[in-house]
Amino acid sequence: MIEPGEDQERAAPSALPPHLAPPASRASAASPASPGSAVAGGSTGTAGSTTAPDPVPAGTPPAGDTPRRDRYVDWLRAFSLIVVVVWHWAFTILQWGPDGPSPTSPLGFTSGLWILTWLLQVLPLFFYVGGHVHLLSWRRACERGVGIGTFVSRRIRNLAIPALALAGTWIVFGVLVTWAFGIEWMDRVVLLVISPLWFIGVYLVLIALLPISLWLHRHYDVLTLIWLAGAALVVDVLRLRYGYEAAGWLNMIIVWGLAHQAGFFYDRVVALPRRFDVAILWTGLFALFGLVYSGIYPGSMVGVPGDKLSNMAPPTFVIVALLIFQIGLVEVLRPSMEHLLERPRWQRVNETVNRFALPLFLFHTTGMAIWVALTWWVAGAGPGERVRPDLFWWLERPLAVAGALVCTLPVIMLFGRKWTARRPR
Repeated sequence: MIEPGEDQERAAPSALPPHLAPPASRASAASPASPGSAVAGGSTGTAGSTTAPDPVPAGTPPAGDTPRRDRYVDWLRAFSLIVVVVWHWAFTILQWGPDGPSPTSPLGFTSGLWILTWLLQVLPLFFYVGGHVHLLSWRRACERGVGIGTFVSRRIRNLAIPALALAGTWIVFGVLVTWAFGIEWMDRVVLLVISPLWFIGVYLVLIALLPISLWLHRHYDVLTLIWLAGAALVVDVLRLRYGYEAAGWLNMIIVWGLAHQAGFFYDRVVALPRRFDVAILWTGLFALFGLVYSGIYPGSMVGVPGDKLSNMAPPTFVIVALLIFQIGLVEVLRPSMEHLLERPRWQRVNETVNRFALPLFLFHTTGMAIWVALTWWVAGAGPGERVRPDLFWWLERPLAVAGALVCTLPVIMLFGRKWTARRPR
């Protein structure tokens, strides 16, 4: 998630230590480094063996160096956001029951469509990029003399205030409508609109844990990722083998925390030779294939109504494999995308989506609710009259996206301008 006023900048190549060098400095990246070398601090040696940390994290650009934006990072954030928003607009099916509306999706009706979720479930990638940007932002904060407490509190405030404002407004609106018109199912409508805020809730927890994750990264390096992956697997064993269902919710922090922590290694992944990018992609793909076809985990990377197990609520170890696959995929695609992002039109789209990322995410379900209400009112058709997606339903998907967008933009203009990010330098 892009927080208002947040910048992501990459240090000039000369400012980075060898193991963090970007592709332009890959020749220097061949110098030996110990497995436990620090990325965000000054510890060296084997894991667990540390020296006194530097006062400023390693990789902080010296004064006078001019950082440059990584347009591909901006694009990954923009693309991830667009996929999430368009998925909700295009593929949410509302069915009506005695208790009011409940959502479903075409995944529950169309055989084999779940394979698309291996590409379109982009939350692992979103958390991965978020971890990278937080590390860069922390380095820049260190240059300005900002402490970790101030750094964390500012980011929590930037996300929590608009999220709480939106949730509070809808809750008050739901209470008033229920009281005035006696609509008993209004609470379900409110829940549907604000339910995507769970993502911001997890993100806020990960921001609050930044002091711990940075410390682990500095002292234990890649071992932290191994421990988190192992913990996620242990939680699945407790849940799926021994029936401790409540334990599964630990993976809301462990799995997404792993994706966020992996973002601290973004520069090292970028510096790898291209054959390693392909290797990462195939490793994740084979892991996905093995886990899904083991019969233990479902194939869909999002929840499917009617399935006994979901890979998302709470996340399972399959999401770790999905993360590896997506990291490899974006690195394989990097040369082509970086070439496209040099074009002015792509740059404008990239900048615009990133600037309005937070209000777009916050208000996209509000716009969708307005659009659904308008279509029901204009068509004179009540909800739930057609649930199973037919040919006509698929043909009208572009209209569903366009209508929800048109209804969302005025809400952003009225209530979300204050939460737009400033233009990148």
